[in-house]
Amino acid sequence: MHSEQNTTSQRQNRTKNHLKQALIELIKENGYHSVTVKNIVDYASYNRSTFYIHYSDKIELAKDLLVSMLQGLESSVGSPYVAGRKVYTTKLSASYLNIVFYIYKNRDFFELINYDDTLPGLHIEFPQMILKMYKEQFIFETINHIPVNMEYFKRYTAYGFYGLIQNWIRNGFKENQEEFIHEVIDLAKTHIYSIEYIGNKDKS
Repeated sequence: MHSEQNTTSQRQNRTKNHLKQALIELIKENGYHSVTVKNIVDYASYNRSTFYIHYSDKIELAKDLLVSMLQGLESSVGSPYVAGRKVYTTKLSASYLNIVFYIYKNRDFFELINYDDTLPGLHIEFPQMILKMYKEQFIFETINHIPVNMEYFKRYTAYGFYGLIQNWIRNGFKENQEEFIHEVIDLAKTHIYSIEYIGNKDKS
């Protein structure tokens, strides 16, 4: 019985993923506002009744897509770190920027920031998620321990990082992941002395 439930939920997840993928492709082709449920099911080769088992409308599908991708982004950021252990920026390696690998792996989705008529909320919530992660999950020390308003520092750093990511995506990922991370680390070294991951308190 348990394995039947697993198979059912796997099948449901697969269906949802197909519908999400269809929405991504259709937004790129026609813009979000012109996409209909009929377009989505035709693209994904399902019937409408299958769609309505999972979602009440296009808006609910769009929200699920955005939330699931940003939650994945949030989970990816802390995975290379050990909670409570400081990492000095001089010792940062590519593996600490797992977030970049996540974005590249899911580049189909993140390319949606290149479009004006795109997934609702994406342009606002993507950078806000980076800021949220910096605020809740990390402690930064400045170079030479220069005293700064840490709220401002985190906002400045988060939106700066987002700006670099946005540019990387817009340029069609011209630099490979390692090259891009190398540039980000070089910049981090100019103003961040150490990074300490304190974990996601909500999850514990």
